[in-house]
Amino acid sequence: MSLEQNADDFLSHLALERGYSENTVRAYRSDLANLLAFAADRRAQAGTETVGAESVGAESVGAETAGAEGSAGMTLDLLRDWLWAASNGGLSKATMARRSATAKSFSAWLTRTGLQTGDAAVRLRAPRADRSLPRVLSRASVQSIFDLLDERASDGDPIGERNRAIVELLYASALRVSEIVGIDVDDLDEERRTVLVTGKGSKQRVVPFGAPALAAVTQYRQNGRREQLISTAPGQESQMRVSSALFLNTRGERVGTRSVYAVVSELLSRVPGTGPEGPHAFRHTAATHLLDGGADLRAVQEMLGHSSLGTTQIYTHVTTERLRSTYLAAHPRA
Repeated sequence: MSLEQNADDFLSHLALERGYSENTVRAYRSDLANLLAFAADRRAQAGTETVGAESVGAESVGAETAGAEGSAGMTLDLLRDWLWAASNGGLSKATMARRSATAKSFSAWLTRTGLQTGDAAVRLRAPRADRSLPRVLSRASVQSIFDLLDERASDGDPIGERNRAIVELLYASALRVSEIVGIDVDDLDEERRTVLVTGKGSKQRVVPFGAPALAAVTQYRQNGRREQLISTAPGQESQMRVSSALFLNTRGERVGTRSVYAVVSELLSRVPGTGPEGPHAFRHTAATHLLDGGADLRAVQEMLGHSSLGTTQIYTHVTTERLRSTYLAAHPRA
């Protein structure tokens, strides 16, 4: 079996058995396609016979590159040369670290499934990615955003009510955008003020939210969402659509991540500060504000759905940096 086919089987394993998200699988696919193309070029330069790529689907790795490299051909030298070429090509440390992680995961899977003798990537090293601090909004900026959302929802506009409810939950529960759009009505427990969300790797967790978020979600469900479910086709009587999704678009279907990105980007463009303007800014902000308020780091880890405490610890660096900035600005002998 060619390395191409093995790569496609590995991607299927990630999607179907590991439950990785579509975006994560797409990143793995891109890295493996680049690796296979590099391996094919090396074989061609060495004067070996090239083999036409097998057709294994419109989104398959094999369709993106020509040449097949047998499993035995994935050696440590090949992987090191691949990363070296990426470094000389000017790729960032973060991208190279991601490619190294992809190669390690793929090689480990090949070994575990008996398709390869010995893990070729076990000694592979890549530069550690530079870890920049995430964008965190001030409490005043957060309040100004909610004041604007309240104003836009005050006239009962369904989209205004929906957007306010989405941002309230993003900030209240520190959710990922994929988690917010995946919420069903039945996932809400209004009495306990908790929501069941499905995170990375299809892992579920129950996350609390506050009274303002409950009020915003309740108003949207009772008013805006009901309006979005009413179908008014020309020449026909109004009909009520059925949807399990909590947040809907104008067609009465589950809202998509791009729509949420657009909403949040427009809101963040109005407040001071630089950095990414996506929904993750509210997740970063919520985590930082929780720690600033004295929340336990492990409790924040559980709320965010991080498998490793080390991932959550970046927010301790954020709070330390905020403290340092305050000190430098306020202390007379700073």
